[in-house]
Amino acid sequence: MIIITRYDITDEELDHIRERVEAAGLHTHLSRGERRTIIGCIGDEAKLQEVPLRSLPGVEQVLPVLKPYKLASKEFAANNTIVRVGANASIGSDVLTVIAGPCSVENRTMLHETAHAVQSAGATILRGGAFKPRSSPYSFQGLGKQGLELLAEVRAETGLPVVTEVLDTRDVDVVAEHADMMQVGARNMQNFALLAELGRVQRPVLLKRGLSATITELLMSAEYIMAHGNHQVVLCERGIRTYERATRNTLDVSAIPVLKRETHLPVIVDPSHAGGIADLVAPLSFAAVAAGADGLIIEVHPDPESALSDGDQSLNPAAFSTLMERIGAFAAAAGKTFEVPAVAGGRGA
Repeated sequence: MIIITRYDITDEELDHIRERVEAAGLHTHLSRGERRTIIGCIGDEAKLQEVPLRSLPGVEQVLPVLKPYKLASKEFAANNTIVRVGANASIGSDVLTVIAGPCSVENRTMLHETAHAVQSAGATILRGGAFKPRSSPYSFQGLGKQGLELLAEVRAETGLPVVTEVLDTRDVDVVAEHADMMQVGARNMQNFALLAELGRVQRPVLLKRGLSATITELLMSAEYIMAHGNHQVVLCERGIRTYERATRNTLDVSAIPVLKRETHLPVIVDPSHAGGIADLVAPLSFAAVAAGADGLIIEVHPDPESALSDGDQSLNPAAFSTLMERIGAFAAAAGKTFEVPAVAGGRGA
């Protein structure tokens, strides 16, 4: 249930409404907009049947939320959420955000070279895997804590905030110590113990859609994180498993406008894992941005042929720069802008 207040509600009236709801045994979540304030009521709504909510001073409307996800629903927020990542980056505003970097942190030289390349092309967040979930136990599993330390080192040098995947509840604190944003991969989207633990840590979470997950299941996973206290969640469409084998996964472009309709959370797209082939990354990026995505997360490697993981879908710096030069037109068509940071020499797209 949500309570929509009058535009001229006082702080005393707002506090009184929340006190009445919480006295009935529910929790409240406040979302302030420019023209309205929404109070979300979380818990057993039957306990509010005897509370005359509509007659309380400052209340304009009381509406049920019938969706299984509450905190993540569009109705629960007065405005779309903007997630801040580090000191200088954000996701969900009217500016398109591009996250880029290698699938795996392999060594210091490669990471430094890639970070400078993606930053000069206009990316504002660096991605890189320190812990890698691989289908084969014999494949490169990442550098672990050493990879985290290298990411933090490059952040200090470039100013780029970093996002990296966390696989295990036991690693949440050490990843949070080194990273500005923590990623939940597709295989862990319904690892509810991990989601609950990430709700405890006040660090932005990039939540990827599971390989066979529905949109509702993705939003329920976001709800897990939010219900445990962390509302800084970004959703990522990265392609789903279908019968088609021409691509690694099938990019569900329709999920972007559906999610934008259903939730106030930012939505980004991973064209690298969707297509699985470097040549497909640019067209899938353009389609995602045109469909309304708030950002992209793209794999870039200085020498894809020698990459220890996902080389087939990684762009080299030149290809990534070309993509970035073209992306501005698609962002404009979708009502967003694309800005290259000043450190990139002032080049715009």
